[in-house]
Amino acid sequence: MAYSLNWDLDSIYPGGIESPEFAAKMALLKEQTTEYKQKVAAYQPDAPAYANLIELVELGQTIAAGSRTAFLFVNALHAADFTNEAHRPYFSRLETLMVEFKAPSDAFDKLLAAFDDAEFATILDLPALQEVAFALQESREDAKRLLADDAEALLNKLNLDGINAWSSHYDTIASTLSMPFTDEHGVTTTISAGQALNQLDGYPDAKVRAELMKGYEKMWGDADQLTADTLNHLAGARLTEQAAHGYKDYLEKPLALNRMSRETLEAMWGVVDANKGMFKAYFARKAQLLGTDGIGWQDQVAPITEIGDYKPKALTYDDAANFIVENFAKYSPKMSAFAQQAFEKRWIEAEDRPGKAPGGWMESVPDTKESRIFLTFTGSVNDAATIAHELGHAFHTSVLIDLPELRDRYAMNVAETASTFAEMLINDANVQKAESDAEKVVLLDAKMTNPIAMFLNIHARFEFENAFYKERQQGYVPASRLNELMAAAQADAFDGNLTVDHPHFWSSKLHFYIDDVPFYNFPYTFGYLFSTSIYAWAKDQANFEEAYIALLRDTANMSSEDLAKKHLGVDLTQPDFWQKAADLVKADIDEFLTLSAQFVE
Repeated sequence: MAYSLNWDLDSIYPGGIESPEFAAKMALLKEQTTEYKQKVAAYQPDAPAYANLIELVELGQTIAAGSRTAFLFVNALHAADFTNEAHRPYFSRLETLMVEFKAPSDAFDKLLAAFDDAEFATILDLPALQEVAFALQESREDAKRLLADDAEALLNKLNLDGINAWSSHYDTIASTLSMPFTDEHGVTTTISAGQALNQLDGYPDAKVRAELMKGYEKMWGDADQLTADTLNHLAGARLTEQAAHGYKDYLEKPLALNRMSRETLEAMWGVVDANKGMFKAYFARKAQLLGTDGIGWQDQVAPITEIGDYKPKALTYDDAANFIVENFAKYSPKMSAFAQQAFEKRWIEAEDRPGKAPGGWMESVPDTKESRIFLTFTGSVNDAATIAHELGHAFHTSVLIDLPELRDRYAMNVAETASTFAEMLINDANVQKAESDAEKVVLLDAKMTNPIAMFLNIHARFEFENAFYKERQQGYVPASRLNELMAAAQADAFDGNLTVDHPHFWSSKLHFYIDDVPFYNFPYTFGYLFSTSIYAWAKDQANFEEAYIALLRDTANMSSEDLAKKHLGVDLTQPDFWQKAADLVKADIDEFLTLSAQFVE
């Protein structure tokens, strides 16, 4: 079956950004928000049925789901046509609506905090609220940090031209960047920042890749005064807001958002740091196979394209789709059927063309109970795993589809669990189907993309961001100093294995500029290591699919530590759990080294 490389957005709101249907949705959200504000302001305790309170919970969830759907629609149009200015006013309108909703939402949380413990326990035991009891308890606790209503309302409005605006400004900067790219045949074209990143990660020719790295670093370096301003002001606004809400340090809120403890974070990074030495032999061997003098930033996940008599076959989008559907079925028929549906119903935007945003993502469409996935398919050996990763996110959302909106608010760290698990299934399936040692080496190398990112790249991001926020508390951190911090973080996290670093990575990486999730880094490593353990656990389950879905359905209903204890019987604050995942990576490295020895002198 032939699948489309372009997604269907008309099934959400037909006719694009100026359609009557989308305009009606925006008007409805405005109307619902006004109604919600009035009802929160007028609320009086209505024991014992609490019908008015239940109505407020339900209306709040309806508005939240509708806002997510509208935002997905605008963001999808923008990502697919990154330089089109027509979408920006709609982002602004949605952000304004969200600010208008946040004020009564905060007021509602304060209502919850006003109940005494005994009455609140009675409320949580109401049949209509039992499924969202954990979320309501969180909201009640969060309310204790809130400022006076007028102060919170002002802070929310200021965020439109503060944190939100600086994040949006970064998108504007990135959308204007381009650079010349010369291939191995001497043909020069102009490519966007997003296309350059795709080529940097996957271009097969090492010399071309090295020149591309120089141009990529220069492109972001030329913009570093703008990006340094953006990063500093975004972080400054964030630190000010966190202090106003009583957070003791810049890591307290990111940890709370991920429902995990500092002890868990320290245990995880301790194991990562203790095991980074295992990559030294891998990188040395990879350099031999690539024919390079060491591993530069541009080589760390570069594909090995020729080894022995093996030459990789071109991967088509249809081949990747069919392979995913087939191999998902070996672990979960429901995952397989879901993936088939996503391909057939055109939920994925995968075309490789100029003008698209860099990177990839999945967002749910609550109003239609669907998902949309954005990525760029280049035909590299890693692309099937990339699609599987985003489908894993979408499957996670799909198994929560019958639950209330508040049960869909799982944290980022566990969000990366389902995605990375799906990616592992495809990576391992690729390795297992290898027809020769040479092919297996190529596929094992492709599989190493994830551990390299999670153990080394993400760790470097965390070290950089941690150092940056420490200095930002004292004042503005200039671009030259940001380069120094990034170079030091990469040298430490990569254990000195890189012959070429990427000091302007802080300038090029979107994740540092995301407004709603501070420290958009450590959750990836958490999700990878957590899912690695789930992958091993899956092989011992008599009915894995049922147990796996049960775990996913609880991801927004308890802390990370409680989730692991309930479903896996493990303690995340202890290094033993994390070390088991590291041992599996070491086993792959050992196999790679053993099989590849025959192909080097």
